Amino acid sequence: MNRQINEQLQIFCLSPHDITETERAAVRLRLDEDLKVPLQNVLSENVMEPPDSSLTGSESADSSIGDVDDLPVPQQIRISNITCDSFKISWDMDSTGRERITHYFIDLNKKENKNSNKFKHKDVPTKLVAKAVPLPMKVRGHWFLSPRTEYTVAVQTAAKQPDGGYGVSRWSEIIEFCTADYSTVHLNQLLHKAEAIAGRMLPFTVFYRNQQQEYFQQASPSYRSRDAQCHRMLPAVKDNSGSHGSPISGKLEGVFFSCNTEFNTGKPPQDSPYGPYRFQIQADILFNHNTNIYFGDFYCMYTSYHYVILVLAPDGSKGDVFCKGRLPALDRSNNCFLSCTEEDDGLLSFRHAQDVILEVIYTEPVDLSSGMVTQISGHQLMSQSTLNAKKDPSCKICNISVGR
Repeated sequence: MNRQINEQLQIFCLSPHDITETERAAVRLRLDEDLKVPLQNVLSENVMEPPDSSLTGSESADSSIGDVDDLPVPQQIRISNITCDSFKISWDMDSTGRERITHYFIDLNKKENKNSNKFKHKDVPTKLVAKAVPLPMKVRGHWFLSPRTEYTVAVQTAAKQPDGGYGVSRWSEIIEFCTADYSTVHLNQLLHKAEAIAGRMLPFTVFYRNQQQEYFQQASPSYRSRDAQCHRMLPAVKDNSGSHGSPISGKLEGVFFSCNTEFNTGKPPQDSPYGPYRFQIQADILFNHNTNIYFGDFYCMYTSYHYVILVLAPDGSKGDVFCKGRLPALDRSNNCFLSCTEEDDGLLSFRHAQDVILEVIYTEPVDLSSGMVTQISGHQLMSQSTLNAKKDPSCKICNISVGR
């Protein structure tokens, strides 16, 4: 590879802080013409190989950028200010040779696939090249950082040579860290997207929950969300369905309910993916003036159906404490998804959004005697189950510009 192509590759691999996407696209076109092969092949074979995970700070990894130099090796790597798509990184290093440093090379890999996955998304190397700036340095990018994901990171110092190449230090030690959940800022972005497609509000009167028959009839190790006496449905930890960055997945405990109704009958549908037996409870028992409502998530599963997760938490309950500060709170009587309003006669009326499927998490135990169990006449549509369902990362309706 001649010097001109090598320089263009170095420019292409600069971090977004140092090169705009327009400039990167222009470099890509020149490279495609000069190389006569796909750029991704060249990047994966010739540029910025990540260090072997077995190397320590005193060992070195091969680098196609330049020869190993006597530049100071980063030590005591520190990661701070972690969000779902950014972090700050700093380290210590000897003063000898520090004045020669012009760039930092940061190698970032998902922990579960750190040796083979060199590209987080197409054509994006895991090696980040940044100009030597005062530490700590912020690393940000939703195209290579995902929320709630474990990463490994290692650092080299580099000095740009007169011929355009780089002299590099040995690799630092490899350390691990995990990115954070969505913040309320990100959740509010999801909320606004969900509000845009929620549609008109339809009346309903009951919440319902479908399960297999034995769930309602006997204690079983298969149903840890039931108590031994079969009197109550107990909160269980939410699974990992929905947005990868949702702060409720794997953390919030609750009992799942539905409330959507059929447009033509105004009643719950007769089909369910979760079982042929249905527990129904009057809406005002779970949702009333003493209940707070929170927005939890917005997602789809590679279909046209979109799901909104809402949390109902009695005021001051353990679930309510968990949600405060983590989830956007909704106005109980005036929101686009699930409302509870008091009529002139003092009775409560309830409405749900027509154009999204609501998944309602009630954070407290629910006594079976407070409702009734009946068998539905429809089919068990397993394909519609959202159990541990993965969100479609390509959907423009329900994704935001951070990790999916």
